[in-house]
Amino acid sequence: MESFGTWLEKLQKQVLPKSPIGEAVGYSLNQWKALNVYITDGRLSIDNNVAERAIKPYAIGRRNWLFFGSDNGGRTLSILSSFTATCLMHKINPWEYLRDVLIRLPITPKEQLPMMLP
Repeated sequence: MESFGTWLEKLQKQVLPKSPIGEAVGYSLNQWKALNVYITDGRLSIDNNVAERAIKPYAIGRRNWLFFGSDNGGRTLSILSSFTATCLMHKINPWEYLRDVLIRLPITPKEQLPMMLP
């Protein structure tokens, strides 16, 4: 990474800042600190594709959902969307999970409720 960083700094002096390569070099150098954190921690993802895929259906449907009928309808969609995305992220079928929770909920002691989260 050190040699790559040195090469970028050298290249930056040789290219026009607004050229495609100049913008790429500038972006890389501006993100240099974050890039170095990424390569030192294997738990970090190189991109945010997981989050992008989770919100894609809502970005596409935004115009269709412009009017919910009420503020409560908007809050309800937000809660259900968050619930569904969390389940899918953990590879849980949201409808099966919800059915199971609703069946067990009335007989589950209050202190055991956190164990029912997806």
